[in-house]
Amino acid sequence: MKIREAVLSDRPAIRDVARRSLEASYSLGPKAITSAIEEWYDEARINEILSEESNRLLLVGEQDGQVVGLSESVLSGDSIGTILWLHVDPAYRGEGVGSALFDETHGELHDRGAETLQGRVLADNVEGNSFYEDRGFERAGTGEVDIAGRTYVENLYTDADELGRERITDDGRTVYVDHNNHESGSMAPFHVVHVTEEGSDRYGYYCSNCETLANAMDSMGRIECSSCGNVRKPMRWDAAYL
Repeated sequence: MKIREAVLSDRPAIRDVARRSLEASYSLGPKAITSAIEEWYDEARINEILSEESNRLLLVGEQDGQVVGLSESVLSGDSIGTILWLHVDPAYRGEGVGSALFDETHGELHDRGAETLQGRVLADNVEGNSFYEDRGFERAGTGEVDIAGRTYVENLYTDADELGRERITDDGRTVYVDHNNHESGSMAPFHVVHVTEEGSDRYGYYCSNCETLANAMDSMGRIECSSCGNVRKPMRWDAAYL
């Protein structure tokens, strides 16, 4: 199998693999899955990911000329590489496609400057959690995600010994960026910011793309960094780590 960076002509195959992966992994209706594909894998978004200005990495696994898996990751301004998606065509699961994509993604992110690698997976995805644990990753925190109107707990895994909370100052007030708890953004993750080092009371979010605080959230749970345009959307889809 060949692992390579995606190109524009891969767009239909990327959407097909993602769709088949979601259909096989979750009890979601056709409408919810279609919404996910349109949200994350439409042509405009893939074009953006593949642009030279993007800090994202999109790799595909190709076997006999056919795309059978993909990984999407991001390198944030704090030198943290985060695996956002890892999809494998159900017909090719159990053949090492996910492992090969993970290894190549891991190496490429470190080559680009990542000092720490992270991955997120739903807490009830036994195979997904085992995937990271089998590779020596430690569970560093948890968060909540909304999928098709339901709230799920997800686990954050990291290859760092400990990330912890970083003290920063905002308008003369000391707050704490939680590097163990973040949400996916369009450019880079948003880290949760707490009022105290112990983690009491959420203060807002920290944009790791431009390293500024982003506190504005609309009624739909959408956060946008006013400095760089990084956007956190209220829906995120877990991957199939097989």
